[in-house]
Order: sequence, then structure tokens, then C-alpha cells
Amino acid sequence: MFDVLEIAIRMVASLRSPLATLQVCDRDMHRQVKRAAASVTLNISEGQRRSGKDRRHHWRVAAGSADEVRTALRTAVALGDLHADDLAKSYALLDRVLAMLWKLTH
Repeated sequence: MFDVLEIAIRMVASLRSPLATLQVCDRDMHRQVKRAAASVTLNISEGQRRSGKDRRHHWRVAAGSADEVRTALRTAVALGDLHADDLAKSYALLDRVLAMLWKLTH
């Protein structure tokens, strides 16, 4: 089992409630967060089956998407659509995924 992929899937699962809220408050942000979150898991998985620089490229893309999810959530909080207290688990999982991807790419 590839640990970073499993943590990333847990991160996506932690977004169910925030995504449901965003779907009502801001459909565009909902779609953006959902696409970026899916990109994290899909690029981690694809990178797992690649080799060399191609592998690292997919993991870098996954890290960029994870950072995009975090920034989108922070933006939704700033706009008043989400509450920071409700995102603690998602933020913690995002940080863990980003740390794991850092180790894989450096």
C-alpha cells in the first residue's frame, strides 16, 4: 500500500462536508476544489506507476494541487462560505500529504 495515496484519499474524504457547503454557497469554488482534490490522488497514483523524472513530475503536480485545495479552502473561509474550525482535519491531512510529497520529490 502506498501511504501517501491512502492519506490523500482520507484528505479527499474529509472534504465531503465542506464541498457540500460550497456547492450551495459557491458552485465555481466547489468545482475547483473538487477538481484539485481529485488531481492530488490521481497524480499520486499515476506517479506511483511511472519512473525517473516522470514520476517526480506527477508528484509535483499532486503537491501543487494539494496546495491549491488548501488555498481554496482558506479563500472560502475568508469569503465567509466556510468556517476554519470545520477544516482542521482537512488542513492536517493536506499538510501531511504535502510533507510526504516533499520527501518523495526531494
